[in-house]
Amino acid sequence: MVDKCDLLVAGTGTFGARIIFDIAVTADKPVKVAIGGRNRARMEWLRLAANSRAAIFGRPASFSILPMEWGSAETIAEAISACDPGVVVQAASVQSPSVIHSTDSAWGRLVKDGGLSVTAVFQSLLSERTARAIQLVGNRGAFVNCCYPDVVNGILAAKKVPITCGVGNVAILSNMFEGDMGIRQSGSLKVLAHYQCLGPWRLPAAERGGTPARVWIDDEEISDLYPRFAHLKLSPEPVIDISGCTAVPIIYALLGHHDLLGHAPAPAGLPGGYPVAIKDRVMSLDLPAGLTHDDAVAWNRAFEEHSGIVVEDGGQVIYCGTMREVFAKHSTALADGFHVDDLETVYSAMVDLRSKLGG
Repeated sequence: MVDKCDLLVAGTGTFGARIIFDIAVTADKPVKVAIGGRNRARMEWLRLAANSRAAIFGRPASFSILPMEWGSAETIAEAISACDPGVVVQAASVQSPSVIHSTDSAWGRLVKDGGLSVTAVFQSLLSERTARAIQLVGNRGAFVNCCYPDVVNGILAAKKVPITCGVGNVAILSNMFEGDMGIRQSGSLKVLAHYQCLGPWRLPAAERGGTPARVWIDDEEISDLYPRFAHLKLSPEPVIDISGCTAVPIIYALLGHHDLLGHAPAPAGLPGGYPVAIKDRVMSLDLPAGLTHDDAVAWNRAFEEHSGIVVEDGGQVIYCGTMREVFAKHSTALADGFHVDDLETVYSAMVDLRSKLGG
């Protein structure tokens, strides 16, 4: 079991495991990590492996397990109350990440044709319950959502539950470019990118198109992104070996171990991903010179307006463009959107549709 912890990683799948294992080998200050989930055997293995890795590398990280029940915000709150974490990282989802490259079912083809925002309700469910649980117990730590944050965090913000940021996505691209260019000094390269900007990098260079991410080097925007990095290509599968790792420096900064210049999707529920700064455990945007907050948000929002989900100020979720057209072929009622307060009801209807389509 677990007493008070610094960090709760909720979710024991491959994404949560990547975060846990990377902390085990990189921690340079003491950090107590609780591994939260339902599968006792899986949690015990992650604990054993993580503590072993910390011992191998002589790192001051320690790991314990925390049984969690995902059935409601109230049951999740019991676990959060028990360990009172400084940071909660939510990595559990009722939608498998394999959907981004699987078209074996009608559900997979719907996601391919309509975009990943088709799965937003599934990606939101456990994250919304976890954020509400944090609110219920009065925990004042940071909340990091790993489940499609570019869109889901906007739903959480509309629900008026706590949300700090997501991980991955824009940070996949920023670190990919920095790694290739040999840049090891944070802050000199800045990227503005929506999740949808990742898709072209999974294709051969000759097939890439659409609106690319925006990239600045020392505040000078580059205009030849696709040709300059034509030799780089992401795996068609979820690139968890990069995206999960991007959570680690953000976690350390939110715990107060150090300040950070980096990238994160959906800070405070904004659509898409941005350059960010974390100072004294507080996150803010760190936009390049000449780019305003409103222009950066509007640029990211445009991706979902073309095909995806837009969350209006009053909490209404609108399905837009290509996604709505594809979705409506299967369910006109669901394609009409929903209010964020009806998330649990809509989830049940989406489960029925996914089951019907063999997902």
